[in-house]
Amino acid sequence: MAKIVIDANVIISAAFGGNPLKAVVRALADHEVYLSEEIERELASVFTGLAKKLSREKISFIQEKIQQIAGLGKRISVSAQVTLSRDAKDDHYLSLCREVRADFLITGDKDLLSISQDNLKKNGITCFIVTPQVFLENFP
Repeated sequence: MAKIVIDANVIISAAFGGNPLKAVVRALADHEVYLSEEIERELASVFTGLAKKLSREKISFIQEKIQQIAGLGKRISVSAQVTLSRDAKDDHYLSLCREVRADFLITGDKDLLSISQDNLKKNGITCFIVTPQVFLENFP
């Protein structure tokens, strides 16, 4: 059973279906998924931006689905911060990965995907950073 961290954007995209949904479902069904308060705050903040683009009914539906997904993850407090990504707000995902000794970080974020395995290892992070599609195609 793998330890997995999922980027908030993938969780939000999962509410719309496709590979993000398939990857999240597989991760939750077959592995341990970890979340932090920071990720939950990021998920909550998305609805402010969506309010202008979607109807209330759609937002409520998406919010409910995201809460269901988040409710299945294990909540962890991050004790030490990693500074590695080109985008400082992505460092929290890396910090969580190091904290739980994650096997995978599922994301579509180009800044995270561009980090080399060598750079991760130098910072005590042993996970693979993959897109939802790569996770589905290559990892059971």
